[in-house]
Amino acid sequence: MILGIETSCDETAAALVTAAGEMRSNVVSSQADLHARFGGVVPEIASRRHLELVTPVVREALDRADATLDDVEVVAVTRGPGLVGALLVGLSAAKALAWSRGLPLVPVDHLHGHVASLYLAPDPVEPPFLCLLASGGHTLLLDVRDHAGYRVLGTSIDDAAGEAFDKGARLLGLGYPGGAAIDALAQEGDAEAFSFPVASLEGDDFSFSGVKTALLYKVRDLGDEADRRKADLAASYQRAIVRALIERTQAAAEREGLETIAVVGGVAANSELRGALSDARFAPLPLCTDNAAMIASAGRYGSRLPYPRFLALDAYASRA
Repeated sequence: MILGIETSCDETAAALVTAAGEMRSNVVSSQADLHARFGGVVPEIASRRHLELVTPVVREALDRADATLDDVEVVAVTRGPGLVGALLVGLSAAKALAWSRGLPLVPVDHLHGHVASLYLAPDPVEPPFLCLLASGGHTLLLDVRDHAGYRVLGTSIDDAAGEAFDKGARLLGLGYPGGAAIDALAQEGDAEAFSFPVASLEGDDFSFSGVKTALLYKVRDLGDEADRRKADLAASYQRAIVRALIERTQAAAEREGLETIAVVGGVAANSELRGALSDARFAPLPLCTDNAAMIASAGRYGSRLPYPRFLALDAYASRA
């Protein structure tokens, strides 16, 4: 049994996963309501809330799995990337648990965790495949040839797709998190009402700053009418972001000769993206946003550090 712990941003999560990839429990305590008043995540508030929640969340994960710490053989924890203060809470908790029980610890890259969400039972995706990882902090195209890692084909040169959704929602006066708010409002609008640009870049990289700026100017140009056209703006803005994701993903898959396309990360929950890539393998909805089951899943393929080697581990904010 692998105990996974995730605290990279504003979700405090713990999960128990078997070596065969069976998810025995997956507990996520979200801070979205706490940060909504600020329009985004406040790192210091997130860190303090993780301190309050990490122990109760681990206990809840054990209870739901009908397990105790005696059943845990490995501890896996997110080491980065993310908010350093938040990461250190989870890393410290994982070190303490592993040290107290004499267990090995597996440090997990958060992005590998998202990919590893696809490896869980009952319907795991087997490499090779082309993976689109789209979240609030990252937009990546990955060539996945084995369970242990991936090769980065492209990334965003500015805003991530999820960040573009959040900023667009703020421009439209919608709530946080913005992706879900825009997705819901877009159902009522006409995606052809406005034409927003899709950046044309060489290679497999993405850019979403242009579409965000275009929305800003359109809202200003419409003035008082913008509020009445809000649903159309949301639908058209979402269409442009989804179109950029789809075009890059399909082109990369064809070039690399990869028949299977998979999509992970918070943006994988977007209804238009799911509809447009109907043949792709999407992470299950509960595993799209940050969670610990994906970290435990990645822990099955990572290097196990014995005591006391893992005590020297530190968190990192960026993959760079």
